[in-house]
Amino acid sequence: MGIEWLKPGVFFGSILFALIGVLVFWISFLVVDKLTPYDLWGEIVKKQNMALAIVVGAMCIAIGMIVAAAIHG
Repeated sequence: MGIEWLKPGVFFGSILFALIGVLVFWISFLVVDKLTPYDLWGEIVKKQNMALAIVVGAMCIAIGMIVAAAIHG
């Protein structure tokens, strides 16, 4: 691999793709949050719903894998 990743075009391209990935992940999470019939954050944090936290965590991992695969090609 060498020192190629230190070139400005490669470095800033990586930063750009990372920001796009985070943005797509956040938007998709908000869409899922709006599609559910209750407030995910309130259920997980205030009511300590561990089962829902596990499901949301698995969903976040899945969305992250999809975004990473889409960016990687």
